[in-house]
Amino acid sequence: MRYHTPTSFADAAAIAAGATGTLRFLAGGTDVLVQMRAGMVQPDDLIDLKHIPGVDQVVQTPDGGWKIGIAVPGIVLGGHEGLVRDWPGVVEGMSLVGSTQVQGRATLAGNLCNGSPAADSVPGLIAAGAMVTVTGPKGSRDIPVEAVPAGPGKTTLAKGEVVSSITLPPRGKNGGDCYLRFIPRTEMDIAVVGCAVSLRLDGDKIVEARVALGAVAPTVILSEAAAQAIIGTTLDDAATAALAKAAEGAAKPISDKRGTKEFRIDVAGVLARRAAQIAYDRAKGPSKGSQA
Repeated sequence: MRYHTPTSFADAAAIAAGATGTLRFLAGGTDVLVQMRAGMVQPDDLIDLKHIPGVDQVVQTPDGGWKIGIAVPGIVLGGHEGLVRDWPGVVEGMSLVGSTQVQGRATLAGNLCNGSPAADSVPGLIAAGAMVTVTGPKGSRDIPVEAVPAGPGKTTLAKGEVVSSITLPPRGKNGGDCYLRFIPRTEMDIAVVGCAVSLRLDGDKIVEARVALGAVAPTVILSEAAAQAIIGTTLDDAATAALAKAAEGAAKPISDKRGTKEFRIDVAGVLARRAAQIAYDRAKGPSKGSQA
């Protein structure tokens, strides 16, 4: 195995483009190192990205958004006051990935690029409208998070390309988000269904919304129908019923040992209603609504 420690993403992309065998990137390592120890994968080239300046930093952008380095672990995100204030749903999704020990290493970028449709951090990023910067041999480009996953264990990234940062947009006023999941156990399990909702209010009325569903299709789903079900409403009973129906309609799950297709569809509707209510309360603020 050839172990590489590039000091720029351009160098990392050049090494990746020239690799001819099995290639893996190392950011947090909670997936690739476990796979290596289990004998599931033996990379010919392992590119360690942690030596690139800035990969361990969370920086506020000039417009009030947040740029997150690809090696920032979950434990740092959870302790970042500004990020938790603006995007609690994104943070709570990442905080559900693994144990306390795993939180010390696991990263948003790694969770995304692992390609799991049940990845807990991905629905929150998609609902937030997050973007990733992808660096390759021909330079860098920015794409929405939802454009990265291609199916279980797969991404749309071309040979030589690597995610070099994640950017969350400005939260602005009167906005809130939330991520919820259902698991059979109380902790340290993989989502049977996950749902993230991000919305913005004008007074009591929802004027913007994004709804993302996880673990109910080969990739995380961004449901426009679910968002439209609550836009223009005050999230009354009729709106939440419409939201649940739209979420159920968007879900295309399979049946397996962890849950039947029918169960997952039903839970998608339940979680969408609950996540929307929490996001709505957060958008109203602690003086007007509950800060769940």
